[in-house]
Amino acid sequence: MKHNIKITSILIGMFILTQLIGLFIISVYNDGLTLPYGMEPPEEINTETSIFSILFAFMIAIILFFVLTKIKAEKFLRIWFFAVTTLAIALTLNVILFKLNLFNIAIMPYIALGLALPLAFFKIIKRDILIHNLTELMIYPGIASVFIPILGVFGIIILLLIISLYDIWAVWKTSFMKKLAEYQMDKLKIFTGFFIPYANKKQKTEIKKLKEKYTNKKSLTKALEKSKIKINLAILGGGDIVFPIITAGIFYITYGLLSSLIIILFSSLALLFLFSYAKKSKYYPAMPFLTIGIYLGMIVSWILQYFRII
Repeated sequence: MKHNIKITSILIGMFILTQLIGLFIISVYNDGLTLPYGMEPPEEINTETSIFSILFAFMIAIILFFVLTKIKAEKFLRIWFFAVTTLAIALTLNVILFKLNLFNIAIMPYIALGLALPLAFFKIIKRDILIHNLTELMIYPGIASVFIPILGVFGIIILLLIISLYDIWAVWKTSFMKKLAEYQMDKLKIFTGFFIPYANKKQKTEIKKLKEKYTNKKSLTKALEKSKIKINLAILGGGDIVFPIITAGIFYITYGLLSSLIIILFSSLALLFLFSYAKKSKYYPAMPFLTIGIYLGMIVSWILQYFRII
């Protein structure tokens, strides 16, 4: 098992919770709430063109990110992450405010944006670990709500396959994703995804001794850095979270609630399988495992629909 049972349970729980939040956000936007900030898709959508556009945008973003890392444009990258994070959180908060019915619908998106700004600040600038993971629960539902209207069932099937192949290449063939994740954490002090540091018994003992020796927070931080105590990290990338949400959302719109819940169930089981059989200190491409789980969920959903069970 890659992580202990407690940490694995937390990661799986956060994954499922984000999927369910995403389903809620998507259902509200699908029921008639307009996507704010100019995110509403055009009335006529060509699925094939949408897939090409998304893949092209993805390639451009990867190339741009790679170039910016080479020229060490960390400040620009932080601004980029801050802007995307703020917008994604605001899209989720817009739905929550709508359901609470506390404000006029015309000003609601601006209030959501105002609430998202401090959350993004504490996530990107101050780098609070609790805020980081709490905001992750809101970021991916917001992102998914933008892509779901422009993709159909066929579109997401093809997209999942391509992203999985890319993930295999980027992790196992070139180690690009490993370098990207390390660059985010070491240089930008940012990580796009769930991020849970934890210590084993030996590490906890060493940390406890340092805490007893250094009561001042700044002194303790410096001592921890000098000690080079290696803390274990449990991570799950943002793409591994958002693509199952997009798929579940598409199945919700196309086939209904039960079909979308089947997608969430099978993607969660696939993630559990990966964490159970993955080895410690090794990087794995999660998308191929998730995609297989999602495809199985699709097949089960279609079979149940064929026999009119759902």
